[in-house]
Amino acid sequence: MERRMRLTINGEDKVLDGVVTVTELLERIGLDPRKVAVERNREIVAKSNYDGVGLEDGDQIEIVHFIGGGSSSEFVQTTNAVDTHDPLIIAGKTYSSRLITGTGKYKEYSTNLAAARAAGSEIVTVAVRRVNLDDTSKPMLTDFLDPTEFTYLPNTAGCFTTDDALRTLRLAREAGGWDLVKLEILAEQKTLYPQIIETLKATEILTKEGFSVMVYCSDDPIMCKCIENAGAVAIMPLGAPIGSGLGIQNPVNIRLIVEQTDVPVIVDAGVGTASDAAVAMELGCDGVLMNSAIAEAGDPVLMGQAMRHAVIAGRAAYLAGRIPKKLYADPSSPLSGLI
Repeated sequence: MERRMRLTINGEDKVLDGVVTVTELLERIGLDPRKVAVERNREIVAKSNYDGVGLEDGDQIEIVHFIGGGSSSEFVQTTNAVDTHDPLIIAGKTYSSRLITGTGKYKEYSTNLAAARAAGSEIVTVAVRRVNLDDTSKPMLTDFLDPTEFTYLPNTAGCFTTDDALRTLRLAREAGGWDLVKLEILAEQKTLYPQIIETLKATEILTKEGFSVMVYCSDDPIMCKCIENAGAVAIMPLGAPIGSGLGIQNPVNIRLIVEQTDVPVIVDAGVGTASDAAVAMELGCDGVLMNSAIAEAGDPVLMGQAMRHAVIAGRAAYLAGRIPKKLYADPSSPLSGLI
């Protein structure tokens, strides 16, 4: 007679027969072990040990995977017209694109893919969420945005405590093997501003654990320097509240952060349109991260293209050096020889 076992899986009570190991559990549910991470009684189970970890009656099991969001649109393939002599380097890895895009708020994964390619993105942020046990046949983000084409940047979106953020990123590393992560610990729901003290603590812990941590933070130059000193591989000050589309609200502070920081500075949150992205780059930022501005646009793919060009133009303008601002006119044509 097969052994009957009671398990709590992703918060749901299940009674299963003939399930002894993690591998057998995933097979019964219909999940590909390569695309998920498993936690047993709040301890992460290494993928290499799924066959060897036995389950016991009453075990608490969490099974997570990467999600995004995803209107359908024609597949778009574009090239990255970026100067390869001016690369973005994060944690020792070189990228030609300075535009990082998110994967939330899209109606379909196909649009998400087309928009990411139109934007020329090489890095995409991904959230870590529980697997839907009611329908494990639904498409996953990895079925569309191939991790061999895009660098996945697991983030802690929705985390309001250090413990939740640490647990999420540890599971993310097990799910996909990525050490490059984005840390954000939110203070409250209305503004989604970062809880900066907790963020600083978590940065120190994750760095000691071997993570390369890109950190979402406030636009306070003093705290940004503290976070850099804690080991962050990129500083990501907000331009405005997440999803607000207000653009860069404090350019003076952003410029101060750029001038004092030895790791990449990437504006994260608040971009609404292409001119906002160009402004961030003209201030000297190394890159821009955005999600809502593309995903919620009337045509996400076209907006992705616009953002790609804006980031390139803004970077070129910064490197070229703008003319000084003057109070009065300065004629372009010489006055000598005037008829």
